[in-house]
Amino acid sequence: MSTSGTSPNHGAVVSVRGGVVDVRFDQNLPPVYTVLRTGTKGEIVIEVLTQLDARRVRGVALTPTQGLARGMSVENTGEPLRVPVGKTVLARMFDVFGRAIDHQPEPTDVQWRTIHRDPPSLSERSTKSEVFETGIKAIDVLVPLERGGKGGLFGGAGVGKTVLLTEMIHNMIGHQKGMSIFCGIGERCREGEELYSGMKAAGVLKDMVLVYGQMNEPPGNRFRVGAAALTFAEYFRDDEHKDVLLLIDNIFRFIQAGMEVSGLLGRMPSRLGYQPTMSTELSGLEERIANTTAGAITSIQAVYVPADDLTDPAAVHVFSHLSASIVLSRKRASEGLYPAIDLLQSSSKMATPGIVGVAHYNLAQEIRKTLAQYEDLKDIVAMLGMEQLSPEDRMIVGRARRLERFLTQPFFTTEQFSGMKGKLVSLKDALDGCERILRDEFKDYPESALYMIGAISEAKKTDDKAKPDAKPKPETAKPHES
Repeated sequence: MSTSGTSPNHGAVVSVRGGVVDVRFDQNLPPVYTVLRTGTKGEIVIEVLTQLDARRVRGVALTPTQGLARGMSVENTGEPLRVPVGKTVLARMFDVFGRAIDHQPEPTDVQWRTIHRDPPSLSERSTKSEVFETGIKAIDVLVPLERGGKGGLFGGAGVGKTVLLTEMIHNMIGHQKGMSIFCGIGERCREGEELYSGMKAAGVLKDMVLVYGQMNEPPGNRFRVGAAALTFAEYFRDDEHKDVLLLIDNIFRFIQAGMEVSGLLGRMPSRLGYQPTMSTELSGLEERIANTTAGAITSIQAVYVPADDLTDPAAVHVFSHLSASIVLSRKRASEGLYPAIDLLQSSSKMATPGIVGVAHYNLAQEIRKTLAQYEDLKDIVAMLGMEQLSPEDRMIVGRARRLERFLTQPFFTTEQFSGMKGKLVSLKDALDGCERILRDEFKDYPESALYMIGAISEAKKTDDKAKPDAKPKPETAKPHES
């Protein structure tokens, strides 16, 4: 990286405590966010986070600090962390330093930009509220996402957050001709490799940029990878005037990395051990995701919920930034109802008559009401059976169970595991199906006919396939009846 000024400014390491390094400079104290390099070949990178006094700075290492000792020379690069932006970065995978990590040559014809950028001013922001269609029935009908807004996928481990994110990438690029930035914060290397290979096989990698800070990286590295990914997204929004889908997996790991950095810096922890600066750090990242007059960055973020507790401070702080919250349920996942979205706990600020329209809003409210009534009746059904319900309640249970099954969907990204061909369903088809189920058009159909289908018209095909096996039975029974 180039150095600014006539001669490089050098300092010396004063102390090393894990990932925190104090450096003394006798002249020109580096400002906050400056990158320092040390080690035998300059391989150890430190970012300045505080100035302790007129001579010393404290920084957090973005690379492992093995071999670092007191007295070692430190070079002040005079620059903050930068990443390369340009059209040639598409279909590539980078780390927090903007280095390609996909075993291909570094991209050429790029411009290096700092990852520390201010959010767009209010005057630059667009005030229009538009719905962002995903092609996933349960989301488009009940939890519509906002174009240029932020949606969160809340769930514990193993309920399908990453699968849902991957499906959205597939639908966005393959069917909406948009582009995606995938940001992996504290991800396992296995997940990164699987996503890269999967996107390449699906032919959608050409419209993607992947940015990774792996789980084994130091906390300073994981803490900055989100800002690096946002810099790529801002380039495509502001310079290329494109709509960008920014997927972050997992925003909890960003908060966790901040907690580790805060602990290393010696700050007093706040509630449940979280850093006292959590709200500010999260806001600094989230406020850069915006819909401007040039284009929109729509963000969908996976949020790991510790111990499935939605009152955890990390989940609560993320909630406040979102226009839609999609809560994933372990119970639904165990019942095979994928995507395992808890339809009653999930909510969206876009689901108002003024934005989605009166017809869509009323239908969504009717669906929620039916599902809520079914939830109340579940205990009676479990203890006494369906026979003890009134005919009206039986109809409600039937409608709700058919709605639950209709709102499942086979995904393109899981074809190789499930053997079912993926389906993309338009909002019109999804609303039509829900409306017809609520009108009891499908009360004589088995529930299984509505499971894992696309549009409602497919239920008839499924039912017709099942019918030939069932037809001979009544005929053989007739002689006995007579």
